[in-house]
Parts: sequence; structure tokens; C-alpha cells
Amino acid sequence: MAQFFSVHPANPQPRLLKQAAQLLRDGGLAAVPTDSSYAVIARLDDKAAADGLRRLRGLDERHHLTLICRDLAQIGHFARVDNRQYRLLKAATPGPYTFILEATREVPRRVSHPSRKTIGIRVPEHPVTLGLLELVGEPLLSTTLIPEGETDALNDGELIRERYEHDLAAVIDSGACPKESTTVIDLTGDDPQVLRLGRGDPALLGIG
Repeated sequence: MAQFFSVHPANPQPRLLKQAAQLLRDGGLAAVPTDSSYAVIARLDDKAAADGLRRLRGLDERHHLTLICRDLAQIGHFARVDNRQYRLLKAATPGPYTFILEATREVPRRVSHPSRKTIGIRVPEHPVTLGLLELVGEPLLSTTLIPEGETDALNDGELIRERYEHDLAAVIDSGACPKESTTVIDLTGDDPQVLRLGRGDPALLGIG
């Protein structure tokens, strides 16, 4: 049964976030608000939790999962970033962008793309998720909370609890958040390539 945490969107209560962080450490999945719809998250080094995340969304191993990080410093441990890529990441984070980068050995092989050895990375601009990342102390696996077979992300905490109360350990509700997905940009080639246009404007990063 999912525990429901109603938190302030700008100043989330530390006591509630600590409880949610412990549920993640114990291997649970959590639904959290971000700057681009709600996401479902799990610990990176917990295989059972990662498998549960894929089952909940109906995703196969070829679907890129995303690492949500607290800041740029964390990104460097899990993705290879050159000077050109770093400048772009610095301009775009935190914000509604996901970047495809070459994964380092710190990323479990079951998480990175099986043929390309790449990983999606992002730093969300949302006080609740950033506060949770601070407490957990490590990046978390995430994917947009879109029900299997549907196209729109869920955006209501109460509805998420009703629908996934037996699949999630926690639902962190801070009210509605944007329903648009992140803009996904592949940085593994010579030039940045927009794979999915979402809430983040590529033109703001000089990508036409």
C-alpha cells in the first residue's frame, strides 16, 4: 500500500521527505513531481526496484531509463562529459531537458542501453525532487509516469495513488505540475540531436 505524502511545492517538509527517502532505500518505488510531469523513481543499485519500475511502465530493456541527479557534479560520475557537452549541460540544468550521454562504468549494465551503452541524464528544476535527491545522496532511476498503453503522463497525486497503490511504496504529492515531457537531446554524436521535443526549448541552448 503506497504511503501518501502531501508536501509544499516550494518548501517541502523535511520530515516527510525523509520518510519517503527511507522507503526508496528499502527498495520501494515512488511517484514524484518534477518540472515536466510526475515520474516514478527507484534506487540505481537496486535491481529488483529497477525491474519493478520497468514492469510498472511496461518498458523493455531497450527503453532508455533516466538518471535524475542533484547537480552537475553527480552527472560526471555516471556519464562521460567533454568540455563542449559540459557547457551545454551547464546552460540547461536544472531544467526540463534529458541528455543522452555515454555511460561510465558506475552505471550498471542492466540500466544503460544494451547496444549503445548510453544513459539518459537530467537535473530537474523542482524543490521536492531536488530535496529528495539531497536526502538519498545519490542519483535515482526515473521514467515519466505514463500508464502502459497510454500516451499522457499522470499529473494528479490522488489519482496516482488510486491507480498504483499496490505498486508504489510512496506517492509524493505537491499539486499539479507541467504535463509536458522533457526535451530529449542526444549528445553522443558530433552535433546535438533533438530526439523528442518537449517542454525545454532547444533554441535556448543554441540548438536549431
